[in-house]
Amino acid sequence: MNDLFKQQVYEITRLIPKGRVSTYGAVAKAVGYPNHSRHVGNAMGGCPKDVPAHRVISSTGKLSVPSFRERLEKEKVVVQENWKIKDFKTLFWDPLKEL
Repeated sequence: MNDLFKQQVYEITRLIPKGRVSTYGAVAKAVGYPNHSRHVGNAMGGCPKDVPAHRVISSTGKLSVPSFRERLEKEKVVVQENWKIKDFKTLFWDPLKEL
């Protein structure tokens, strides 16, 4: 994973509006690497503080990082007991459709 890929991932992630979520796969597609969702996850692991990594979740609507629950709930995103986002389909932000 190179620095250009990481920067592209961070740029897309910064565009996710508060109160919305996207997926690793959607971000990967938006930067032109549709089969690199795991690389997006790896990039998020060491991202700068201004990148809202808590808004990027799995394609099933489940939090990959449980500690992000509090940050999402501050943005009025409801996280259920099973770590899934309530109303995931409604809150899903698709960069390919919304940019």
